[in-house]
Parts: sequence; C-alpha cells; structure tokens
Amino acid sequence: MTDMPVLRRDADGVRILTVDRPDKLNALDRQTLAALDAAFAAAAEDAAVRAIVLTGSGTKAFVAGADIAEMNALTAIEGREFSLLGQRLMRRIERMPKPVLAMVNGYALGGGLELAMACHLRIAADSARLGQPEVNLGLVPGFGGTQRLLRLAGRAAALELCLLGTPVDATRAQQLGLVNRVVPAADLEAETMKLAAQLAASAPLALRGVLDAVVVGGECGLEEGLQFETAQFALLFASEDMREGTSAFVEKRKPLFRNR
Repeated sequence: MTDMPVLRRDADGVRILTVDRPDKLNALDRQTLAALDAAFAAAAEDAAVRAIVLTGSGTKAFVAGADIAEMNALTAIEGREFSLLGQRLMRRIERMPKPVLAMVNGYALGGGLELAMACHLRIAADSARLGQPEVNLGLVPGFGGTQRLLRLAGRAAALELCLLGTPVDATRAQQLGLVNRVVPAADLEAETMKLAAQLAASAPLALRGVLDAVVVGGECGLEEGLQFETAQFALLFASEDMREGTSAFVEKRKPLFRNR
C-alpha cells in the first residue's frame, strides 16, 4: 500500500490531484477516501487554486472502483460507515467552490464512476469505460451512484447501468450525459488542462456563483432555484471582478480578475 495515495501538483492556478494506487487500479480504500477528502478541503481553502483536475495514476484506470478486498472483510455497520465516508467525499467535491474536472483516463467503475460524477465536468479518453457493476458483487452503489446517475442520465439509464452492471464505452457515456467530452487518449491531458486553464483565468466569484446556482439551486424546486439564481446574480454586482469584466468588455480589452 502506498504511503501517499493521492499526489498533488500545481500549474498556473490549476491543482492536479492524482489517485496513486496503480497496483490496485487506483481502487478507493478508506485511506484513499480520507486522503482525497483532505486534499479537496485544502484546495478549497487555497486562494492560489482556481480549478482542480482529478485523475488516476497510470494508463489503465481513472479509478476502477472501491477496494473489494477491503470491503470483503467489513461488517454491516462498517459497510454503512464506508458508504458514508464515500458519500461525504462526493458531496464535498460536488459542493466545491471551484470547478473540478475529472480527467477519465481509463476504467471508471463503481466508486470510480461515482467519483467522476461528483466532479463538475468530465473529460474522457476514447478508451475509457464507465459503469456501476456493484450488482455483480451482490451490492448496490454506495457512494451516491444511484442518485447521481438518475440526475445526470435519467431513470432509464440509471436502471440499465445499475441493474445490468455492464460498463459502457466513452462514446455511449457521452450520449447518456455521463461525460462532457470524449477525446483521443493521447490528447486527454492536453485537452483537459486547456479547459482547466480557461477556468482558472475566469472570474472566480462568478464561477462559484454558477456552481452554487446549478448544484445547490438545482436541488430546489423551480421557484426556489430562480430566487437562488437572482441572489447570486445580485451579489456579484458588489464585486470588483464584475466591474472589471464589464469595463473590459466595453473597452474591448482582456479582463484581469482578482477574486474580489
């Protein structure tokens, strides 16, 4: 077992987090879930970080699932705690105040797909395969897979993936709305980092407003969601970045956002 299951690297406002258990196809055990939770908490608090990219080590897997060997030894009570640990991490990622991109470089199965779905954007290599195969282990998804699949892909697709347990290729995943873009495997890192750099150069307060309006507001009814959007819209009129962005547009120059 690696002592550091999550690696960190920074590049021009982008933090790259890599699940680093290649001998286990980056499977999620309790140590790795805790390390990811701490890494995302630190990224949320670091003012120099404007966007986060999450990926897996090696070329075979993003995250191939939860650690089956560890799960095999768990009691029902321990299984519940394992599920809650995973769900807390996914919720943290989903509620991050900065955009999170999943760079899906291979298998994203079970907990791996649940991890990717918690991210705000998903860019997949054309060689990637995604699925919720827990039924083949006598289980159901435990890190939020049933609920996020339902919301991202709809009832029919959620039932198909969870009942059959058969992974789909990246093209089918894009058709279902599970990934935003599919690119050749050789171009995956460059294309993902290009998107991350674009986000890192954008107005951070506006990005946070979009994330809050879509993620938090989207969990409300329509009227409540519209009110939430209006609140986010109005708050940004008090920001220097909004004045800079609108002034730059009028003056036909590139804006310089300062996160204030």
